[in-house]
Formats: sequence, C-alpha cells, structure tokens
Amino acid sequence: MTNYIEINGIKTAYEESGAGKDMLLLHGWGQNKEMMSLIQVYFQNHFHVISIDFPGFGESDEPDEAWGVPDYEKHLEGFIEKLGLKDLIIIGHSFGCRVAIRYAAKNPDNVRKMCLTGAAGIRPKHGLEWHIRTKTYKLGKWFLKVTGQKKKLEELAKNAGSEDYRNAQGIMKPTFVKVVNDDVSPILKDVKCPVLLVWGEFDTAAPLWMGEQMEKEMPDAGLAVFKGDDHWAYWHQPQRFNQVLQIFLQEEMK
Repeated sequence: MTNYIEINGIKTAYEESGAGKDMLLLHGWGQNKEMMSLIQVYFQNHFHVISIDFPGFGESDEPDEAWGVPDYEKHLEGFIEKLGLKDLIIIGHSFGCRVAIRYAAKNPDNVRKMCLTGAAGIRPKHGLEWHIRTKTYKLGKWFLKVTGQKKKLEELAKNAGSEDYRNAQGIMKPTFVKVVNDDVSPILKDVKCPVLLVWGEFDTAAPLWMGEQMEKEMPDAGLAVFKGDDHWAYWHQPQRFNQVLQIFLQEEMK
C-alpha cells in the first residue's frame, strides 16, 4: 500500500512494511519504488523497510525547479526526520546511491550500514574523442540557432545525450543534467559506516572501476562483483543479491 507525506510542499510517495531496525530503499534514475520491491519483500520479516519514490518519479510530485543531488539529499533528510527513522540501513541503486552517499557523509551518526549497487556518483575522465564530439555538437547547435533553423535544432536536441536525458521531460531534463554532473568523490572518505558495494562486471552506466575506487576511498567498504552481469545485477539476480546482503546484515537481523 502506498503512503504519502508532504516534504516542503512536495507530495512524496513511499511504502513501508515489517518491524525492527529501519531499512531505507533508494531507487535509481528513471525508476521508482517498485524496482526495490524484491528487496523489500525479502527483508520485511526482519526489518522495518521503507521504499521511497524520489520527487519526479513514481507517484511523487516533481520538484518545482531543477534539482541537483544536494537538493535530493536535503529532501531525503526531511523525509527521514518526519518519519522518525533512526540508525538506518540504506540500500541504494545507481542514482539512489548518489543521494545515499551524500546523506551518509553528512549524517554519519544516523547510518548504521549501507549497500550500494551500480553506484553512480563519480564523474568519468573523458578522452579526446568525447571532447571532439561535444565541441562538434555545441558548434552545430550554435550554427542552427543563429541561422534560425528551428526544426533542425529541435531534431538535434531530440537525438542528443543519453537515453535517460532524452526520456526526461519538463523540469526533469535540467534536473538530470545537474545530477549527472555531481561528483561525490571528495566525500567518499567521509562515509564512515560499513559499506557493501555490489557491481555487475559489465556495468556500462557505472563501470566497475567506479566501484573499485569507492572501495579504495571509503574507510570501511567491500566490493562484490557479479560476473557476467551489468548495471541491473541486483534485479537480474535478486536471490543472490539478497543472500549476499543478508550475510552483510547478519548481525542486524538477530
């Protein structure tokens, strides 16, 4: 059953079930709380599990202006405070990990453990080919704009960027730009809780080297790699993922 709560004027949808220590589930970009349902069902007999729809996704309202990751983190702080959640176990996927990392770094006393899978948040270093392609796109966009070729400009914009960018609508498009340009690298050292990192070997959205960097820079982190899988390893192999997570949370389940 979906519940709703208002955080700074934004209706926020969430589901909760079970009893015990608080477990918070944070979905990825373009997704919703349903994508975390297999984790919720598995652990609701051991924990008080809460799964949220971030603003702009699922059944939650969109933000009234373009948000960056710090804005989502602030919203999450308000959500956690209103529900009175304490000593959290946080499970995040992709974009949800960006928010989780910022929350844990800022609120170390309220995070017990975290599991981050396919975690986004480290800005990749781009090669010469990427820079040439980007400059070519910007030059083409400028030329079409100054020459008044609106139809071709719209077509260029329609086909530009990643699939997530093209799928974003309205205020979520500039929000996506702000989100993907956020880099959590400087605060990885501030995540003091134990962290389980779960990665698909062939993740292209958040390549494995990002998980390896997070493991190296977080004070108490371990990396589990799902061979042959991708960015959605936790969803493709739910039983395996939940069993690995259960081992990580064994002490909390007692």
